[in-house]
Amino acid sequence: MVKPMRLSRRELASMIDSTIIRHTATKDDIIKLSWEAKQYGFICVMVNPYYVDLARYTLEGSEVKVGSTIGFPMGATLPEIKAEEARQVVKLGAEELDMVMNISALKSKDYKAVKEDIEAVVGVKHINPNISVKVIIETPILTDKEKRIACKLVKEAGADYVKTATGLFGGAATPKDIRLMRKTVGKEVGVKAAGGIRTLQDALTLIKAGANRIGTSTATQIIQELPKK
Repeated sequence: MVKPMRLSRRELASMIDSTIIRHTATKDDIIKLSWEAKQYGFICVMVNPYYVDLARYTLEGSEVKVGSTIGFPMGATLPEIKAEEARQVVKLGAEELDMVMNISALKSKDYKAVKEDIEAVVGVKHINPNISVKVIIETPILTDKEKRIACKLVKEAGADYVKTATGLFGGAATPKDIRLMRKTVGKEVGVKAAGGIRTLQDALTLIKAGANRIGTSTATQIIQELPKK
């Protein structure tokens, strides 16, 4: 068992991206996601680009941010396309971007291409310097050496967070990976855990390991495990 952490609902909610990225999500799903985010005070809702406008409209007047996926889910899109996708969703109201790193380029050891790909999306900050860019490195399919290299490239490219995975290709976020990522990027870059996070204990374990953001499609269930305070 994890040693209990003294987090209130408000404190935990401020670290959670409540997420619906499945391709079968409906408008009603997005509206429900947004209303629950307002109710519990999640920091962000994460949706695919098509639903950014709906989420922004539903969340109007709240402090909950809208996040969008970029280059999802494979990460093999051209940098110019990722950059344009980022610009378009920012215009629609997205304040946080979860982009998928070019995994193929990383596996090919084309690190220059990986870094330039991330920089293309980070460039959207000229529209709004407060935009937060998180880079998904897909930890379940990387070696530890590749994870370290990926984290260093994310940091060098000026992104705000390194994120474990999309959650679509198997493998849950692990404390081991979070510790490795945190050690590699230091305190200057955020670490987001995503993939297989279903319970309060899952979330607290990863936070204790060094994550300062949690991405989950079961955010409401997790927050309800904490007593109201």
